[in-house]
Amino acid sequence: MTTLAAYHAGLLCDAVDRLGSEAAFEVLARARELEAQGRSIVHLEIGEPDFDTPEHIKRAGIEAIEQNYSHYTPSAGIPELRDGIASFAAKLRGVEAWKRENVVVGPGAKPIIWNTLSALLDPGDEMIAADPSYPAYASCASYLQANLVPVKLLESKDWRLDLDELAAKVGNRTKVVVLNSPHNPTGGVLGVEDFQVVADLAHKWGFIVISDEIYCRTLYGGEFVSLAQLEGMRERSVIIDGFSKAYAMTGWRLGYGIMPEELARTVSLFNNNTFSCVATFVQRAGIAALDGPDEPVVEMTETFRKRRDEIISGINSIPGLHCKSPEGAFYAFVNVQAITHDDRKLATFLLEEGGVAGLGGSCFGEGGRGYIRFSYANSIENIRLALDRIRETLPKFNA
Repeated sequence: MTTLAAYHAGLLCDAVDRLGSEAAFEVLARARELEAQGRSIVHLEIGEPDFDTPEHIKRAGIEAIEQNYSHYTPSAGIPELRDGIASFAAKLRGVEAWKRENVVVGPGAKPIIWNTLSALLDPGDEMIAADPSYPAYASCASYLQANLVPVKLLESKDWRLDLDELAAKVGNRTKVVVLNSPHNPTGGVLGVEDFQVVADLAHKWGFIVISDEIYCRTLYGGEFVSLAQLEGMRERSVIIDGFSKAYAMTGWRLGYGIMPEELARTVSLFNNNTFSCVATFVQRAGIAALDGPDEPVVEMTETFRKRRDEIISGINSIPGLHCKSPEGAFYAFVNVQAITHDDRKLATFLLEEGGVAGLGGSCFGEGGRGYIRFSYANSIENIRLALDRIRETLPKFNA
């Protein structure tokens, strides 16, 4: 027997049932199917900058291949890149430089998140994460048989944490707290007062904080605040970042974590046992990204700002829809509760009937129910087309 039922009958391990999926890729696949049938689809489902990788980074990758940078490297990454990350990340956050021993490089940020959680969580441990949040956190915790404890993000507070709920839920079994700022899917940004509460709780209860800061360069106002800036948190935190979002390098697959040395050695061991190392020429391109001109990053952020203003203004002009203006990242998290709480049904309807691909907010946790996430990593022309289609299609929806 070769059917899926046969696999479930005994070939696949039980842990597979604890894995979640990332809905953005599932919706993208369906959108591509519709396009293959001749349909016009506006892609607002995938969190991927639509810009080309800056030229100096591409040149560095090509030159690295020509210079035969195509062999194995240490599982934590080449020393030159780790040194560059340690210096660049510290300068960006206004803190004392880390050492290369604190840096672990991976093929994107997601494997570093997974390997870090694998190094930290035993079955029965508690992991606290915001609700809604990036689904990979919950998927990994479930696979590891840890207990996920959600803490609400409050739309009324511009999608910041419910700090009272956080304080009430932290306890002796709390091993890890996961933060993400700027935030996917809401675009919310935590302030220093939020981080200070988390830091105080971490010192009191002894847990590790994973601070996913992958969108730190896509910020529309004020100075970026990192958990690493708070006293005593370098020893109690893991900073997650990477090249995908800031440098439009999603397909290059290059991310990293900055963490205490002992944890870094363990995460590197997981790297060694899974993907061995990141492609060497990709790491050389990463060095060029850090050392090269910053103007492309600034220009991309300014373009995102214009797109944000366009989509938020348009969404809020459509009856039944409401959206807070995101402070960072490139997502509009649209409140559709005046129309329906079945966000996935509405998202499917908008795709199938209106040709607009977005994600139901419940894909990101129960706290996302009644919302739809639209990525505005697309042109203003296409954003306007999407808004026109939503405006035309929405009245036909039968909740």
